Amino acid sequence: MSLRDRKRARTRQALVDAATDLFERQGYDRTTVADIAAAAEIGTRTFFSYFASKEELLFPEADTRVQAVIAAIDSRTPDEGPAEVLLRALSTVPDTGDDMVGPLAALRLELTRTVPAVRGRALQIQLDAQQEIARRLAEAFADRLDLVQAAALTGAFIGAITGVLQVLLEGPDRITTPADLHAAVRTATDTALAPWLRPGA
Repeated sequence: MSLRDRKRARTRQALVDAATDLFERQGYDRTTVADIAAAAEIGTRTFFSYFASKEELLFPEADTRVQAVIAAIDSRTPDEGPAEVLLRALSTVPDTGDDMVGPLAALRLELTRTVPAVRGRALQIQLDAQQEIARRLAEAFADRLDLVQAAALTGAFIGAITGVLQVLLEGPDRITTPADLHAAVRTATDTALAPWLRPGA
């Protein structure tokens, strides 16, 4: 990355860290955008060049993960079916620790349960991701999938990931490392997509 890109990445992470701390200490509703910006030592107007709202701060890597799946679809090989492509995409998705297994992940789960605005944003992100991935799958594998089948496959894939994250973040033996999380997610998606896999895949 260029110096400018590195600086933007640091500022973006500072905002996420500041928001996580403030949400935990004083609550989501009592924390304002101005509070977060001040804690990250930037202006309130500058905040909106990084995130559209407080809710967005809780899902900092959502678009990156969708783009990783789309890149896997675009780089498919002739011997890969749609399920194999989705499973391969898991190996290219960034394992950003705090976003998936650290304080931010647990906080996001709790706020999704208790804050309607966060729950709405989480559902919208998931719906948008499913629609985009299903559309790209149907286009890429037009000889094997129609849009309904692509939506079903994508729903099984994302549903498996969502389900295992909820179990792991709520359970007494919480996953604490990205590697362990990745292994658990892979087990869940292997199970969910087994009916779609080619023999021997």
